[in-house]
Amino acid sequence: MSRSENRQVAVAAATLGPWRTAAAVGTVVGGAALGVDVVTGHWSLDILAGPVGLGLFFFFLVGTVGGRLRKDDGDRRLQRWADAHPWQSALPAAGALWVLNTLAMTLLGSSGLIGALFTSLLPAGLLLAIAGVVGSVKQARKRG
Repeated sequence: MSRSENRQVAVAAATLGPWRTAAAVGTVVGGAALGVDVVTGHWSLDILAGPVGLGLFFFFLVGTVGGRLRKDDGDRRLQRWADAHPWQSALPAAGALWVLNTLAMTLLGSSGLIGALFTSLLPAGLLLAIAGVVGSVKQARKRG
């Protein structure tokens, strides 16, 4: 397949996750983080940026890793491709997290664009590592 086709399949494979559950988990985590900030008195310009970033991380984590671990429904061809390419299938979620977290830090916080871009690399890289390792372990267990 060409690079363009690989990207398209990777984005399509990202749709396999349990995104409604992921949205609920992200909302609960973000809301809890905001509640902790409000109760502890951490009032600043970043009071929304941190909880939104944390909620986004857990949203993409549950959606991506849940998609790798699902066995029941979805397109079997996409599941086979995602199982065979665990790191490539985790890239769309990591990229989306990087962009959305950068926007949240820039628009809701006091970070500049360049600082937000570099700060957002950590959660995006962590998501990529977790999803890639989970997919690689699943692939290794299928072979063994």
